[in-house]
Amino acid sequence: MNNKKPLILITNDDGYKAKGLRCLVEVARNFGRVIVVAPEIGRSGMAHAITMRVPLTYELIENQDDYEFYSCSGTPADCVKIARFQILKQNPDFIFSGINHGSNASINVVYSGTMGAAMEGSISNIPSVGFSLLSHQPDADFSQAQKYIAQIIENVINNGLEPNICLNVNIPKISEHAYKGIKICHQTKGLWKESYIETADPWDRKSYWLKGDYNNLEPENTQSDEWALAHNYIAIVPVHIDLTHYNSIEILKKQGYEA
Repeated sequence: MNNKKPLILITNDDGYKAKGLRCLVEVARNFGRVIVVAPEIGRSGMAHAITMRVPLTYELIENQDDYEFYSCSGTPADCVKIARFQILKQNPDFIFSGINHGSNASINVVYSGTMGAAMEGSISNIPSVGFSLLSHQPDADFSQAQKYIAQIIENVINNGLEPNICLNVNIPKISEHAYKGIKICHQTKGLWKESYIETADPWDRKSYWLKGDYNNLEPENTQSDEWALAHNYIAIVPVHIDLTHYNSIEILKKQGYEA
């Protein structure tokens, strides 16, 4: 293999057979040596979960020059960890996750396995990006988004990212001529209004399916990712792992929490 090429690790949360993953691989192979380690089944909504109570397994699916493809029994974050510490035994130069089938904008970033993998990379200061297309269809057409993904990948490879930062990239599902461009945004303030549908299993035990409706709390904010997507922009939100609310530190100190 040509070791002068950047080493790119790719994963997702929809599983190794997902069309979006294959489309991301197709783009990334133009930029470097690509190693794919993706979940063997769909792991959507796993966020940053890791496997601790059972062992992980992985299987080599495909092996070509400058390209290896593995499936893994774990979560997206597991895939990043086992790639770094077992399969590659080194850090990749870049980590790209996706292309997710469905939005990871707004509060969805908290639940997203796609972004969990990207954030796992950013913890170790590996430039990482999560990509999502606003279509849940298994056979969604990713071709129109691929040129924009290539543009973003090229920019990240050429310029890097700030330390411990990853990008959350969401792409509207529209015709190519309708795209207005790429917009840098902040995460929309929003939440899911959730409830459960009660059913019964074959043994007549009650069981529950989660459902929800998304509530955008700032629909007119032109700097938010949901606004950008609704107005035919690709939305990029820089994300970091530090969850500290710094403005509250002095307030809490004044309340007597620190001598």
